[in-house]
Amino acid sequence: MKVLVTGATGYIGGRLVPFLLDAGHEVRCLTRDPERLALDSWRDKVEVVAADVMDPATLDQALSGCDVAYYLIHAMAGMPKGFGTIDRQAAQNFADAAERQKLGRIVYLGGLGANGGDEELSEHLASRHEVGRVLAAGRTPVTELRAAVIIGSGSMSFEMIRHLTEVLPIMMRPKWIRSLCQPIAVRNVLEILLSVVDDVSLVDRVYDIGGPDVLSYEDLMQGYAKVAGLRKRLVIPAPIFSQKLSPIFVGLATPLPPTVARPLIDSLRHDVVVRLASPPGFEPEGLVPYADAVVKALERIEESRVATRWSDALLTPAAPMPSDPEWAGATMLTDRQIATSTAVAEDLFWAVTRIGGEVGYYSMTWAWAVRGWFDQLIGGVGLRRGRRDPEELHPGEALDFFRVAEVVPEEGTLILRAEMKVPGTAWLGWKVTPLDTGAELTQMAWFVPHGLVGRAYWYVLLPIHAVIWKRMTKKMAAVAVRRSELAIRK
Repeated sequence: MKVLVTGATGYIGGRLVPFLLDAGHEVRCLTRDPERLALDSWRDKVEVVAADVMDPATLDQALSGCDVAYYLIHAMAGMPKGFGTIDRQAAQNFADAAERQKLGRIVYLGGLGANGGDEELSEHLASRHEVGRVLAAGRTPVTELRAAVIIGSGSMSFEMIRHLTEVLPIMMRPKWIRSLCQPIAVRNVLEILLSVVDDVSLVDRVYDIGGPDVLSYEDLMQGYAKVAGLRKRLVIPAPIFSQKLSPIFVGLATPLPPTVARPLIDSLRHDVVVRLASPPGFEPEGLVPYADAVVKALERIEESRVATRWSDALLTPAAPMPSDPEWAGATMLTDRQIATSTAVAEDLFWAVTRIGGEVGYYSMTWAWAVRGWFDQLIGGVGLRRGRRDPEELHPGEALDFFRVAEVVPEEGTLILRAEMKVPGTAWLGWKVTPLDTGAELTQMAWFVPHGLVGRAYWYVLLPIHAVIWKRMTKKMAAVAVRRSELAIRK
């Protein structure tokens, strides 16, 4: 079949595409920014259409000629209109376009949660359910799958569990830590998504999917500690540790910024377990147990085989590049550093693209750590997001408190857009130029300040930044030389 995948740059969508291709389907990916798929290993095997579910005019071309579409889009936080409003409008636009293009089916991955009853769902879960209703209200048949905690390397839920458990040998016990959930391995989620696309008898149905274990969130963390070889965590009752304080604490201890943690924590007050039937052949008792899913996730992290991460999905549309016309006439403050190296250009670019994560920033590591901690303290993303792979970078993926705005290996270009909280818009970029006797590295910092505060921020920190940035370029050049010399010896 010809299958449209929305959210192909996200956590589930990016993993589903190879599954569909291996099954023999023809795949089209819908994305706002096609460049973000440029370096995916399967890019040449799919058709990519630039479209936006918030722009109905772009959806008809994306859906034209497709048999089935996967709806894997949802807003999370940081939306001026509220993510519920955004989700509702996006789903309605997609349902209308699907009807116009006579799409055969929609497969939607939503969230577990009780249907009806006296319990009022959190805004996050209520929005997930509302999207399913909006899609189902159209004429296009819909299969809705509802999952709770997805366990896999790089998933949002797994990263929150992992960091909370590893950082905190002693944990407080807010009320939500005793809520029950039914975690499911990401492998099972992908298998189910693939299976339902072939079974027309499953349309116009809502299915709950979950693994064989029903656990509290405290059980999830203790279970992770056991698999990871950590001591059992000491849990102390803390009735004062409220729903409002928890997102701030999670933001400090995990890669999730408080704006993302807040709707998640709000949803944790509900038990999210399988209540409805599961798709035939995927009943909970036959799926991967929680402990086994954790083992597999940790193996992939240790082997640097994390295919996608939760942070790869953009919460807002990509900001323009510093060279784009949108910045014409704006006050743009810059800093340029240049270093030459006897290393070949390929080795110098390798040194550049290893920045962040475990490698760090080549200079004054303590200063970057302090900046990351402060960013988390004021509600930013901090440094805990790390990087997906120690060697490879893809456009659009998160890298600590940056996002990869552009990476062109053949041109020796890397540009990172800052996502830490700053009074302005900032980028940090590098250009490697081959020379007869090695290569030259040009490093640029761009900053468009917001008002007087932005200008003060730049000039007050410029002396410190200048020292750090100068050392960075020199250290990168030196690391590249050592790599080139090692290659010559071999």
